[in-house]
Amino acid sequence: MKLRHLVLSIALVVSLLFTLGCDLIPELESSEPQEPPATIKVEEEEVNPINPDWEVSSSGDQSEALPSIADVVARVKPSVVAITVEVVSLDVFNRQYTQEGGGSGWIIDESGIIVTNAHVVSGAINITVTLDDERVIPVDITTVAMDPQTDLAVLKIDAGKLPAVAVGDSDELRVGDWVIAIGNSLGFGIRATLGIVSQNDVAVNEELGQPLRLIETDAAINPGNSGGPLVNVAGEVIGINSAKIQAVEVEGVGWAIASTDALPIIQSLIKMGYVVRPWLGVGTQTVNPTTAFWQRLPVDTGVLITNVAADSPADRAGLEDGDVVVSFNGVQVTTAYEMVTGIHATEVGQTIEIVYWRGDQKQTTQATLVESPPPEG
Repeated sequence: MKLRHLVLSIALVVSLLFTLGCDLIPELESSEPQEPPATIKVEEEEVNPINPDWEVSSSGDQSEALPSIADVVARVKPSVVAITVEVVSLDVFNRQYTQEGGGSGWIIDESGIIVTNAHVVSGAINITVTLDDERVIPVDITTVAMDPQTDLAVLKIDAGKLPAVAVGDSDELRVGDWVIAIGNSLGFGIRATLGIVSQNDVAVNEELGQPLRLIETDAAINPGNSGGPLVNVAGEVIGINSAKIQAVEVEGVGWAIASTDALPIIQSLIKMGYVVRPWLGVGTQTVNPTTAFWQRLPVDTGVLITNVAADSPADRAGLEDGDVVVSFNGVQVTTAYEMVTGIHATEVGQTIEIVYWRGDQKQTTQATLVESPPPEG
């Protein structure tokens, strides 16, 4: 009886295992052939080669070394000077005090003639020049000649056989040419910075008040560099460092007065002490809608005459304070700068036509320009 129960129990367990095994064993794939999945046919477009024989062209040996900047600096640096000035300023209580400033300059003649910016020496009561050999030489204030309109100045020191630097032709510059700015950067002594010509003949003259062409460079021009030379790789002065854009988002934009334009001004300052130009004898102001409204002018563009020098060409032509010039020598003028530029484009002795408004009447006159008078003082 026990044996029979045991056999039945074994049979029941085997049956259960077989049943569970069927659920755990995966089904075998059908041996019947199945059709492959359908494929999508893409029509291929025919591609035509542009030039199957094309190869990268080689410019040959590109390992040409840069010029030795150190050699250029060594040649020019003895001709660059640091200029220290003292000017009288007023404090908040209108009391006078002496303030020190400075800039740079360069020796244009071995006799001790030095070129710098007018703003470096303007208003100075005392000027000293520090040479490359560390000699400090005082400047006779009466030898200083300035032209604020172009921001150029020359001065003379009592020294001889100084190393003068040659002046080059800025018209020969090309964008990308190497240039070196040398000067008393930040008042820390003569330093050199390297860059390239970013642009020649920059049209920012009106903003800077300079009617000369400017060279734009990315060579660092910092306070103290003003008046120092911008030189080419031949060691020639091709610009006079003058200004830079000072803004957080701007980097590497500085300007130098082009040597070709500056040289005639420098020669005139050396030979005569001032610059001879055609002279009309008027003060001017740009007219805009606001100016026209407050001064009740008949037009809202043009050049307002603010003063007329006695016995000047403008005085003899009948111009008066309050006249608004709209055409000068056949060219329409809308800003004071355009009129000043027009005057400088003429010649001494030339008669020009001036069209202007006086009240509600448009009038025309002629003026014969004369040589500009020497500066007062």
